[in-house]
Amino acid sequence: MAAGGTTVNEEISAYAVGSTGTDWMHRPSTTTVSEERDLRLRELAAAFRIFGAFGFSEGVAGHITVRDPEFPETFWVNPFGMNFRHITVSDLVHVDHDGNVLTGDRPVNRAAFCIHSEVHKARPDVIAAAHAHSIHGKAFSSLGQPLLPITQDACAFYQDHAVYTDYLGVVTDVEEGRAIGAALGPAKAVILQNHGLLTVGHSVAEAAWWFITMERSCQAQLLAMAAGEPRTIAHDTAVSVYEQIGTPLAGWFQFRPLWDDIVRTAPEAFR
Repeated sequence: MAAGGTTVNEEISAYAVGSTGTDWMHRPSTTTVSEERDLRLRELAAAFRIFGAFGFSEGVAGHITVRDPEFPETFWVNPFGMNFRHITVSDLVHVDHDGNVLTGDRPVNRAAFCIHSEVHKARPDVIAAAHAHSIHGKAFSSLGQPLLPITQDACAFYQDHAVYTDYLGVVTDVEEGRAIGAALGPAKAVILQNHGLLTVGHSVAEAAWWFITMERSCQAQLLAMAAGEPRTIAHDTAVSVYEQIGTPLAGWFQFRPLWDDIVRTAPEAFR
């Protein structure tokens, strides 16, 4: 069953016609911990390449994390100060929730540890979390308000995101990370006022896609607000659209074209 009690076939019907099989819309299956770790790290390296291509980097800011499948109290993250577009699987750093580096020879962004360790603790269902200082996410976050359901894509976040309003500067304390985790609650995303966006998912692909489409939805709302007064989508319609495009399966699948591009154009990311 997919999220919301629908079947995979029912979710697929929202995207395609004429297909009789569903294997092409499933995340690849793994049979061992080693295989699962390899898949997660490959998705993580690809996500960084994609974030770099979209211009989501801002100096040394930004991080995506994924839980280790064997030791879920630990996670993998990008090395501090490395260009997103250059990251490979072998560059990724393995850390525990106390900030100890378990694998890797480069340091980790302290803000990444403070935020992501607490988000992972607060949400045991979350496999991955993404945060970057993207331009439209930063601009929209300064408003201190949630996204409105003014476009089909924004409905993926309808009643499924939060706003954290207590910005206290660069996150260097786990207490603020804990507050961010509490503000996120059961949602897939949180807007960090005066800071940017943070998204989570049941896979790296899902978390990364929510970040990408949330950034674009922020851009769309900013443009609409500059032009006039946006008209919102009716509640029942927004809920219906959310059930089609806001599920974990939908998030994972929407990432597939971007993944395929990295596989074809940047295979060195997986070394």
